[in-house]
This record gives sequence, C-alpha cells and structure tokens, in this order.
Amino acid sequence: MLISICCSVAVAVLLKYARQCGVDTWQMIVWNYPAALAFTYFIFQPDLNTIAWSMLPWRTYLPIAVLLPGLFMLLSYSLRYAGLVQTEVAQRLSLVLSLLAAAFVFGEVFSAWRIAGILVGFLAIAFLVGWRKGVRPSQGLRYLLFPLLVFVGYGAIDVLFKTVALEIHVPYTTSLLLIFTGAFILAFMYFIVQCIFNKLHFSAKSMYWGLVLGALNFGNILFYMRAHQALVNNPSVVFAGMNIGVIGVGALLGVLLFKEKLSRVNVVGIALAIIAVLMIAYL
Repeated sequence: MLISICCSVAVAVLLKYARQCGVDTWQMIVWNYPAALAFTYFIFQPDLNTIAWSMLPWRTYLPIAVLLPGLFMLLSYSLRYAGLVQTEVAQRLSLVLSLLAAAFVFGEVFSAWRIAGILVGFLAIAFLVGWRKGVRPSQGLRYLLFPLLVFVGYGAIDVLFKTVALEIHVPYTTSLLLIFTGAFILAFMYFIVQCIFNKLHFSAKSMYWGLVLGALNFGNILFYMRAHQALVNNPSVVFAGMNIGVIGVGALLGVLLFKEKLSRVNVVGIALAIIAVLMIAYL
C-alpha cells in the first residue's frame, strides 16, 4: 500500500515538474500508455485468445478510453493552477461520487454514518476549493474549475471501472489491457492531428518522461491490487489507508516541495477530508 501511495503521488509530482521543465504534457500522456500496456501484458499476461470479442462491453470501454487521457490533461491543469494539495484531495474525494453511484446505480445500502461521511466529504471540498492564499482574481475561475473537473472526472472513471469489474464474460486484467490500448490509439491520433495542423513536433524528452509516467501509473494500479490481496479480509484498511496516505503525502509535498500556501480554511478542509474517508471506510 505504501508503494502504491508513493506511485500515485509521484504521478502528480512528475506532471507538475514536467511543465516546469518545458516538457510537452500531451506527448508525455501519449507515451505513458505504451509503458502501461507493456507492464499490463507481461505481468498479468491476459489471454486474448479465449475471449468472445462480440461479448466485450465496448460501450463502457470507449468512454473510459476517452476519459483517461483527458483526465490526465485536467490533472495537469489542476496541478498548474490549483496546486498539488487541492488536486490530490479533489482526486481522492471523488470516491464520494463513486459511493453515491453505488447507492443509486448499483443498489448498495449505506449506514447513516457512511451517509454522514459523504456529507463531510462535500464539506471538505467546500473548504479546499477556492480558498488558497496568494490566488490572483484572474486565476480564480481556473483555480476553482480544474479541481472540480478532476473531482467529477475521477468519480465518473471509478463508476465506469466498477461497471467493467462486474462483467463476468471477460477478466478484469484483459479489460485493462484493451482500455489502455484504446486510450493510446485515441491519444496518438490526436497527437498526429496536432502535428499536422498545429505544427507540433515530436519530442524525445517528452517520450522518456511519458514512459516513466506510464511505469508509475501502472505501479499505482499493481500495488493497490496487491494490497487488497494481502489484506483480503480488511478492504477498508486498504481503502482508508490509500486515500488518507495520498492526501497526507500530497499535502506535505505540496507545502515543502512546491511551497504552496494553505490558508487555515484549507487545513480544516484537509482534516475534514481525512475524517470523511475514515467515516466512509469504517462505519
């Protein structure tokens, strides 16, 4: 779980540093998928010969393949305009939307405490988004918009992946391989369009950074799954530990590494986010 937390935060840190180093973020996102694909194929070794292609949930695969690279760009913009702390918390609190979908779409019944945890999560968002010190009025809209888009986008991705996980006709790892393939094809096609019409040039530097991004992205998924396997009877421990760990480490790095300024309202929001995760996971 610790390795998964480190990989998750490292993805955000790498995206933030990439822009500062003049790396083309979109090319970086494009080249992350070949690395993720290679790791998925060689480590999970999904068997593509036994699946019935006509039975695959293409209507679910396609929106995920579109959302994945799009969300990486939103993440990049949110890191640029809102900072590491707010972006990581917004991403992790997207579980609130996932839980609402679990109740209203998948029919799960929640306790009163878990419902209260969801409400505390929304309160944490209100405290975190739009209240940071040092934000100029001209930045206000972007500072507010991008974390909210990250929040909604990752919630949508969680719901779609939950739908994929419920498919009984195809193993989850096979679905992951096909989704990564679709995301790479769409992202690469957009890259070609940019090269033709906007004179974008291939950057070897962006490709190298992208391959590292793909390794970290896959590492996050792999070790998160391994943590659930190691604590098979205690999923709430993994769930809470992962989310609280990312919020905590992200906040620490945001302040120490990138010198982000947090108001007292933001600090209260981080505390509320941790309380919300605990209430949702354990009660």
